[in-house]
Amino acid sequence: MSDSNTTDFTNPSTFILLGIPGLEAAHIWISIPFCTMYVTAILGNFTILFIIKREPSLHGPMYYFLCMLAVTDLVMSTSILPKILSIFWFNSREIDFSACLTQMYFIHCFSGMESGIFVAMAFDRYMAICDPLRHSTTMTNPVVAKIGLAVVLRSGMLVLPYPFLARSWSYCTTNIIPQSYCEHIAVVKLSCTDIHVSSYYGLFLTFSVIGLDVSFIAVSYTHILWAIFHLPTKDARLKTFGTCGSHICVILAFYIPALFSFLTHRFGHNVPLHFHILMANMYLLFPPMLNPIIYGVRTKGIRDRVLQLFTHKGT
Repeated sequence: MSDSNTTDFTNPSTFILLGIPGLEAAHIWISIPFCTMYVTAILGNFTILFIIKREPSLHGPMYYFLCMLAVTDLVMSTSILPKILSIFWFNSREIDFSACLTQMYFIHCFSGMESGIFVAMAFDRYMAICDPLRHSTTMTNPVVAKIGLAVVLRSGMLVLPYPFLARSWSYCTTNIIPQSYCEHIAVVKLSCTDIHVSSYYGLFLTFSVIGLDVSFIAVSYTHILWAIFHLPTKDARLKTFGTCGSHICVILAFYIPALFSFLTHRFGHNVPLHFHILMANMYLLFPPMLNPIIYGVRTKGIRDRVLQLFTHKGT
């Protein structure tokens, strides 16, 4: 009888996700921090959304961007974690071909949106600190809405070729993905046809879109830091620098694992597979957990409302 995983097929009905190859015995233990990060992300981001919706004084550009970031984090983490936990807990490794391509689209689309939102937030902080007199007249609600729409359309349109190209390739010899979710290059590598179009398009997106985003963020925060060092008092410098420093940490926590995962898929042949996959999971799980904690603690308006909410409940 032929093995279903080694027969030739044009489009397989299902793929098999291995989870974290080499660490199968530790899947249950790995699921504990993963589940903790996911629950924290869900609670934290819903709290951010609830507080901002409930409090009219927080209806401003920075908080609207935080809402966009919270929604993006919720979708991005939810697109992978339930399936990962089903692999870890129930050994449910199969994923339908169409579901795999849908997951691929959501992962890359919303990670692209997250990058775009970081750019928008960097621009908002730049205007607030470097040109405060024009901030209120420039960052109006219609402008914020247009920026948000541009972020969604950019990511949605640019990532759209991923699943269509992946569906057009022929797959043979195996339908086993040595990964815990349907990452683009991990899927198309299973094809027995020439995938240079998918590979080059992925490189184009990474180095043009993400590269431009990182460059813009770097330029914005360079100007912001320059403005901070010219503030009149030491207390003002420390307060503003502390806020911007936490923002930079959040940004680095997203981009460093993301770039590591992307580059390792193509060039890191000597990197242990389990370490690579752990890092690939971290960039989709750690920032959604970290963002509401950092922005909730460091943003006074949100921090005060959260404390009031729990104080009233406790009395």
